[in-house]
Amino acid sequence: MGDNISPDRSEFDKKLSIIIVNWNTLDLLIQCLDSIYNAAPEIKLETFVVDNASTDGSVVAVRELYTQVQLIANTENVGFARANNQAISQATGRYILLLNPDTLVIPGALETLFEFMDQRTDAGAVGARILNPDRTLQTSCYPALTLSREFWRLMHLDVVAPYGIYRMNEWTTDTPRRVDSVLGACLMIRREVISRIGLLDPDYFFTAEEIDLCRRICKGGWHIYWVPRAQIIHYGGQSSKLAPAKSFLHLYHGKVLYFRKQHGALAAMLYKLVLFMTTLLRLLISPLAWLERRSRREQHLILASRYCQLLRALPGL
Repeated sequence: MGDNISPDRSEFDKKLSIIIVNWNTLDLLIQCLDSIYNAAPEIKLETFVVDNASTDGSVVAVRELYTQVQLIANTENVGFARANNQAISQATGRYILLLNPDTLVIPGALETLFEFMDQRTDAGAVGARILNPDRTLQTSCYPALTLSREFWRLMHLDVVAPYGIYRMNEWTTDTPRRVDSVLGACLMIRREVISRIGLLDPDYFFTAEEIDLCRRICKGGWHIYWVPRAQIIHYGGQSSKLAPAKSFLHLYHGKVLYFRKQHGALAAMLYKLVLFMTTLLRLLISPLAWLERRSRREQHLILASRYCQLLRALPGL
């Protein structure tokens, strides 16, 4: 990919490009943009909102309320990766921040991430400490995605011994830490890295694209860091809630695609076998949900129906 930098190098050096991909999250998007501009960061910003054919008035609201935002209004939902790529291709910042619309930027977070990237030239990408709305820690870093870790996670064995996850609750909050990947809800990437390894892979529609990107960054010789002094509040999964069944299938389609692209056809077939076995096991024990209280029973039965859909879709993934 060509490097679309501003002719004014000094302008480029101090600029951060923020990219927000939106789909029907109007109220949260407005809160997110307010948090960016109300924080009055001491760095130059350019902000892109890429709207994936929302029907909730998002495009009109951004045009009317945020004239400083560069708006890209798609006529169809092109997915997370393609939408980000549209803005990345136009961005002129030294660093590029992928930010979800269901986030709130806590003052100082943008400067902290920017300064860390300036100081650590080995950092290809960084993520903030992400908090739930009640300010408890949200899981936002993950070890490399492997077949054994996915089996461990799907079998809920991390409650016995953490292998598919990090023990983030035990990490100090004042020291950056190297990790394998960070959540795409807040992911700052060095522009030079994108110039060398390329854009997000457009074959991913929704989920796993940041895992793929982080792996490519590490394969390119850079490191990924979690920078806990930068804090972001993340409501989490707001767009997914609008189409939960589709989002569930997208999750596993993305992971199958990841294994196929990063580890080969055999790894993808083995992962589908892991999914088949663990899904079948879940469905075999799903009748036990009738022994639970009503709210829990309904949750487990809905989940069981989604695993049935996954089982039917699995051959075509």
